[in-house]
Amino acid sequence: MLVYNSLHRYFIIVFIVFFSSCKNTSAKKSLSDEQFNQNQNFKLSDSLLPYIKYHENLMAFTHVILIDGTGGFIKSNQTIIIENGIFKAIGNAGEIKIPEKASVIDLSGKTMIPGIVGMHNHLHIPGFPYVGDVASKLYLACGVTTIQTCGAASPGQELMLSENIEQGKQIGPDIIPRAPFITGEGGNPHMIIPRNEKHLRDTMQHYIKQGIKWFKVYRNTKPEDLKIILDEAHKNKAKVRGHLCSITFEEATKLGIDGIEHGLNSTSDFRTGKEYGICNGGREYMDELITDSLKVRKLQQLMIDNEVLLTSTLSIYEASVPNRAYADSRALKAMSPYLRSQYKERRKQFDKNIADSTRNKRLKRIMQFEYQYYKMGGLLCSGVDAGRHVLPGFGDQRNYELFIEAGFSTEEAIKIMTYNGAKALSRNDIGTIQAGKRADFVILNGNLKKDSAVIESVETVFKNGIGYDPKAMLEKTQGRFGKE
Repeated sequence: MLVYNSLHRYFIIVFIVFFSSCKNTSAKKSLSDEQFNQNQNFKLSDSLLPYIKYHENLMAFTHVILIDGTGGFIKSNQTIIIENGIFKAIGNAGEIKIPEKASVIDLSGKTMIPGIVGMHNHLHIPGFPYVGDVASKLYLACGVTTIQTCGAASPGQELMLSENIEQGKQIGPDIIPRAPFITGEGGNPHMIIPRNEKHLRDTMQHYIKQGIKWFKVYRNTKPEDLKIILDEAHKNKAKVRGHLCSITFEEATKLGIDGIEHGLNSTSDFRTGKEYGICNGGREYMDELITDSLKVRKLQQLMIDNEVLLTSTLSIYEASVPNRAYADSRALKAMSPYLRSQYKERRKQFDKNIADSTRNKRLKRIMQFEYQYYKMGGLLCSGVDAGRHVLPGFGDQRNYELFIEAGFSTEEAIKIMTYNGAKALSRNDIGTIQAGKRADFVILNGNLKKDSAVIESVETVFKNGIGYDPKAMLEKTQGRFGKE
């Protein structure tokens, strides 16, 4: 295990990077040519070096509490070998031979999970079209190694950040960027509001040619526009997800949508007085709906039969519940003075309504809807949908704690947040800790099964086999998130 002090850290890392490059020739023998070449194409800029804790070709982690992301049982006292950024061997202590030249890291009492795959993880928040430079550090520091941005307010900047991270010029998770939201009348200036079919298809092609493979429709999208969007996306091997209202879950599913956001909170199927193609109607269902009723199960089964992924965003909904809407102390440190003042004003209003349990009961119903969807066999993913006082990364961690509160097991919650996201993205190289996969994982300081709050105790985050220091990243975000 390498230990860096503040005076020598930079020079030690430079030595490691040089030494690692000298070992690559012999390491290639145990990896496929494709895997080896992928790792060698990744170069680190000098600006990333202060954040690095580990950068070695051959590492062995011992006495690991392993949650591998598959949903299988937690395993104790595991040994894990990583070579050139790839999981090489995983098994019980004593069954795995540790290579002589491997650096050995003892993880007694600590938990290893796959890197989190965030499926609704914006790089903007209300009032700030782009917060990517700070958000990327927050995400990675909290164990989120891949994100799907799920709608862009500044698509050009997102694409540039994604490329810079991929090339090792900036620090952050892998980013699967998205085109701007597509909606109907009433959308904001950052959204695409189709003038006609040609305008819609041409605009989508503009982003497809830039490598965009995901589009998001928003609350006021017209049903006839969704048909065009799905047609243009699918014939170009792209996918479409939606934060719906004007279109019901049933209508979108039958049209062929690939994913739906926010679960029960955006379900307009049960609104009273809902008109076709219009975002209107009463929301009494949020207080009255029986989630295990036949009509709900029928809708969910239709979605499951059509392989529609459902993305949970529990932490952002919780932020609107008066008796639960308290900011994480770490988030307060990262917020700009402006965002902290906003939070304090909201908190004053929440305090006036602290006895109102309406939204708290709705949160429980949203949890029940998602739990049922998962148990029926649906693909459930998760994301933070950052906003209010819920910040990138911290909100992802809070999602885990809320999944546990909703009744999911530790193994199920981690699977939702890792493997399921990778599956939705058609990524078979990440999402689980298994031999042959890319070494994206998180070391947590404690036993996650015994204490859900351990999800917040991130000791090291590995992406592509390189270990990053979360404390160093968080220090660079203090007071900067949402800075005017």
